[in-house]
Amino acid sequence: MPVFTFSGKDASGQKVSGERMAANKQSLQQALRRERIVPGSIREKGKEFSLPTFGSGKVKVKDIAVFFRQFSVMIDAGLPLVQCLEILAANQENQVFQKTLTGVRTTVEGGATLANAMRQYPNVFDDLTTNMIEAGETGGILDIILQRLATYVEKAVRLKSAVKSALIYPIAVVGMAVIIVGALLKFVVPIFKNLFAGLGVNLPLPTRITMGLSDFVVAFWWIFGLLGIGLFFGFKQVRKNPTGKYYFDKALLFIPIIGTLLRKIAVGRFTRTLGTLITSGVPILEGLTITARTSGNAVLEEALMKVRKAIEEGRTIVDPLRECGVFPNMVTQMIGVGEATGAMDSMLQKIADFYEEEVDAATKDMLAMLEPLIIGILGITIGGIVISLYMPLFAMIAKLAG
Repeated sequence: MPVFTFSGKDASGQKVSGERMAANKQSLQQALRRERIVPGSIREKGKEFSLPTFGSGKVKVKDIAVFFRQFSVMIDAGLPLVQCLEILAANQENQVFQKTLTGVRTTVEGGATLANAMRQYPNVFDDLTTNMIEAGETGGILDIILQRLATYVEKAVRLKSAVKSALIYPIAVVGMAVIIVGALLKFVVPIFKNLFAGLGVNLPLPTRITMGLSDFVVAFWWIFGLLGIGLFFGFKQVRKNPTGKYYFDKALLFIPIIGTLLRKIAVGRFTRTLGTLITSGVPILEGLTITARTSGNAVLEEALMKVRKAIEEGRTIVDPLRECGVFPNMVTQMIGVGEATGAMDSMLQKIADFYEEEVDAATKDMLAMLEPLIIGILGITIGGIVISLYMPLFAMIAKLAG
């Protein structure tokens, strides 16, 4: 039976949250209602989305960012909530998002709050969104909260795009190198092999090695396909298992160059998310829970949950952050100053701005280091194959000239 995390309100209006085993979401909702708990967010544990958790693939993150921005302008202009949702739904080109907004409007018309209406669509509006919306409704600053959400989504998308664009080039080059080398070994080398066999020449060691690799590729090319499929599904299984995901994410953090970049991304994501939540009035304990779930890294998630537990026991946020060993000293010191001065939300935003710039610089540095390395390896590999094929010909020409 799957395990679900849930949050909601009891009969006295107090917030409750926890984990339960249930056959599906519907059965858990019924069980909670029998306990006089109004369910809000219900999610299957281990299937939380990573940065950013907005959208389900069918709804683009860009569409959601634009929705938040337009929604905030309408609320600020004094339009009623239901009318805003009706206008925004009517102007949506994405049919899935249009149906989602129509469903939210219908639920709000029925007397529900906007946050609870959005909680019915967890694939589009995640915990971060609904908790911030709830804080905005409670504090009467929904327009400001929507602006912050739009800014948060835009910056999160920009950060993710920067990392993706940095990885596309090396992956594309390595992929092309593998295809070219495979094509040479399967189609070109056999032609030279037949030529040398007809001439009856003695082949040097590099040529014999190349011929052996070619014979293996020609005979067992399908093994590489099976290996690729096996690695793909093996990777998915490791990521599904909590223990496997934890050790995989931990190993990534210690890879030279890439690990440094991932740490900076994790710090930037953590500070941006928690800073946005605290600024919007979400309690720090709830903010840490949401930030942990949306961290996208199992090591960081575990560290943040330990920090949350330490704060529940009455400790300050600085010591547990420092003890977990994930965050740089500069980050913990700045958060400590923010906590002491009562300006932790603004301090977290400043740290996020700094680390987002650091990610941009780190991706450029990584590309600058990887580009000559990849080109060098590619040149040595293809050049070695070509030279090994021509070595017997050079030997024959030298023998005839002599």
